[in-house]
Amino acid sequence: MLERYTRKELREVWSDEKRYSLWWKVEEAVLEARTKLGEIPSETFEKIKEKARFKVEEIKEIEKINNHEMIAFLTNVAQYVGEGSEYIHQGLTSSDVMDTAFSLQILEALNYIESDLLKLLAEVSKKAIQYKDLPMMGRTHGMHAEPITLGFKFLGWWSELKRNLERLRKAKENIRYGKFSGVVGTLSHLSPEVEELACKILGLEPEPVATQVIPRDRHAEVIYVLGMIASSCERIALEIRHLQRTEVGELEEPFREKQKGSSAMPHKRNPILSERICGLSRVIRSYMNSAFENIPLWHERDISHSSVERLIFPDATTLTDYILNLTYEIVKDLKVNEENILRNMNTNYRIFYSQNLLLALTQKGVLRDIAYSWIQEDAFKAINEKRDFLEVVLEDKRVTEKLSKEEIESCFSPQVFLKNIDFIFQRSGVKEELK
Repeated sequence: MLERYTRKELREVWSDEKRYSLWWKVEEAVLEARTKLGEIPSETFEKIKEKARFKVEEIKEIEKINNHEMIAFLTNVAQYVGEGSEYIHQGLTSSDVMDTAFSLQILEALNYIESDLLKLLAEVSKKAIQYKDLPMMGRTHGMHAEPITLGFKFLGWWSELKRNLERLRKAKENIRYGKFSGVVGTLSHLSPEVEELACKILGLEPEPVATQVIPRDRHAEVIYVLGMIASSCERIALEIRHLQRTEVGELEEPFREKQKGSSAMPHKRNPILSERICGLSRVIRSYMNSAFENIPLWHERDISHSSVERLIFPDATTLTDYILNLTYEIVKDLKVNEENILRNMNTNYRIFYSQNLLLALTQKGVLRDIAYSWIQEDAFKAINEKRDFLEVVLEDKRVTEKLSKEEIESCFSPQVFLKNIDFIFQRSGVKEELK
């Protein structure tokens, strides 16, 4: 994790202190379950709880000697507990504790990300409704196509983010699993009742069929969802970058009063926030391959996945949290240049009405290929001669023989393109409260 791209909340989630505290939380849950089932005297359990503690620095010093983090942790805790420490970790293997605690750690990180996503969804929906009726040029292949509205563009982002919320919540349910089934997952040293009760205490479900580890398809799904969220943020950021270009100038990300755009060119206002989102999303997506590679392990478990996860999960979750908050700030304070939006719509002499004319001619019985060639010729003529498209079409006798002046002029109404925008908004459910 880089400090530059890590918010305080996520940094704490992935700290050594948090990891070891969750390890103890898991160990304590097993002790509590065994106590409730009569396997450990209640007074012993209470004494263990009272005395149990650890120190990160001491664990690291012990690990330097034994080269085993879990044993170093257990040794350190036992030093403080003393009598009764023999009950700690009985019947467990390292992965029982590490994997179960890892699920809790991932869930805590995902809770922050869900909150971020809900906040961004609310802001994007606000902008969608605010600009629902502001016409702008739609583009395909980077070229002018037909008009849309700015709100419609925001609506597409909102709809995609909402799907990501559904994916995230599904991934949270699928990672909400723990295990206390031992070295190969057969529950040979702790009973199913202990596992079920300990998981319940932790707010988890028992992994139905484990090996020594919880199957890694669950973890891969989490990274996949984070990659999807990052890609959606990049889609927003990339569009803002395109629309902020000097030649376009329709949207502009926030630029603080004393912010500098270039060390050499004082006039620059670069879209650095949007570019940062695009860059970081590449990193998050790159972790998807590593997560999928972690699914096939040797037999009932090897350790090849562990080092990978210590890197990709803190990074992927903190970066996703970071870019969601950055995207929110950009959208919230986004500058909309309505004059430039209108100017750009008229840049190409209104040739975007070409399909309306094409359809009108086919409805009069003109073969599509023929009608297409007529309208294409007129559109190119308007561009080459820098004349209004309507003026050129009205001079084309091939067209005027089939369509009256009134019929031609009716093809140049922007409402033809935007008549169903309200329906699309209603169908999307954008005004519904997110739950």
